[in-house]
Amino acid sequence: MQSHYCPHTPEEIREMLEVIGVQSVEELFAPIPAELRCTTFNLPPGMSEFETYARLQELAADNRHDLSLFIGGGFYDHIIPAAVDHLSGRAEFYTAYTPYQPECSQGTLQALFEYQTAICRLTGLDVSNASLYDGATALAEAALMAMRSTNRNRILVDGCVSPIARQVLATYLSYHDAELVELPPLDGLLNRAELAAQLDDRTAALLVQYPNVFGCVEDFSGASTSLSPSLADQAHAKGALLVTAVYPVALGILKSPGELGADIAVGDGQSLGNPLSFGGPSFGFIAASKAHIRNMPGRIVGETIDKNGKRGFVLTLQAREQHIKRHKATSNICSNQSLCALRGLIFLSAIGRQGLADLARMNYDKAEYAKSCLANLPGVTLLQTAPTFNEFTISLPKPAEAVVAALLEKGIAAGLPLGPLYEGSENLLVVTVTEKRSKKEIDRLVDALKSELEDIRF
Repeated sequence: MQSHYCPHTPEEIREMLEVIGVQSVEELFAPIPAELRCTTFNLPPGMSEFETYARLQELAADNRHDLSLFIGGGFYDHIIPAAVDHLSGRAEFYTAYTPYQPECSQGTLQALFEYQTAICRLTGLDVSNASLYDGATALAEAALMAMRSTNRNRILVDGCVSPIARQVLATYLSYHDAELVELPPLDGLLNRAELAAQLDDRTAALLVQYPNVFGCVEDFSGASTSLSPSLADQAHAKGALLVTAVYPVALGILKSPGELGADIAVGDGQSLGNPLSFGGPSFGFIAASKAHIRNMPGRIVGETIDKNGKRGFVLTLQAREQHIKRHKATSNICSNQSLCALRGLIFLSAIGRQGLADLARMNYDKAEYAKSCLANLPGVTLLQTAPTFNEFTISLPKPAEAVVAALLEKGIAAGLPLGPLYEGSENLLVVTVTEKRSKKEIDRLVDALKSELEDIRF
């Protein structure tokens, strides 16, 4: 997409200053204290277009793009069908803004309506909005939504929820009259005893992740375990809501949040047709039972009929600051993530229900193979015996960060070290295996790790 640079002429600048009522640009910025103003810019000498392009190529060459990626932790290296790039790259999509005027935005509105439908089917819940910024802010929005729905201000969050998402959650709630209580993990699982001690009739919501940051999949419905009642029933007995943060690809074979009894489900849509791209952009999704629709953030696209009886789409329930009084707004979430959400819709439409199940099964099978191979290495143990999807945590006989650094030199990004995220977890490594990792790559990871640990006596 080509853009044009149109500098202002001296005459244009003079005319604008006259309208504003100041004599110079310096006078315009006079209210800014001198110590806060930048007087010099550390910029290199000007370059031609050719020189600039060559310099950018030189910088890009410093980035490794030949690594075998076994890193996850919320961002995943999945296959993206060519149709996703082709269709989302159409000009009517990538130049679109908020569809305020339905009479000329039917295409965008219908795409978002179909997106909402896909998210509802994926999560097993009744309603979805037109997307959020990312998975972490979606979790925070769900907490605020629960507080509005219950008129309570106490939030319990499982320590097995991504630490990154919990940081965002804490930041959001710090500006509200809210109490945030983190439940420390127990061997990579929800600490049920701590939950029972903390869950009370002041609690607005319990936030859990499925699968969790350690890769574990807990059946919160209680159907496959001796735990009864279900997690949802436990929360509801105290008048609280259950919020699940989910990995959408895993829902191809796992129970949906709706089947778990969740009131609200959120997640990050990066794995649905969006590239890693140094961590963004992506989109967040949120779905809920119909009882909570009026407390959802952002906007919802609804289906209607026009004056001629023809099917049409409009924005509805727009509880945003731009539309209603600020103190009544649920959120200022708006439009910049919609193109990424469209990519998620195209991805889900392209692979279909069975395709998503096949994709999830491939992730699971390859991860199980990697897990069994790594667990057989001397000095390597699995953190837990709980079921996992495509991520699992192993304990190493030396700091995980050192192992990862060593394997990077061999072209392998071995996983996510948990030391920086959890105190006392310096030797723990989360390994992720998606459908893109071949048996050859997995075997290479196993051999490289074995070689790295050979000098340690057990």
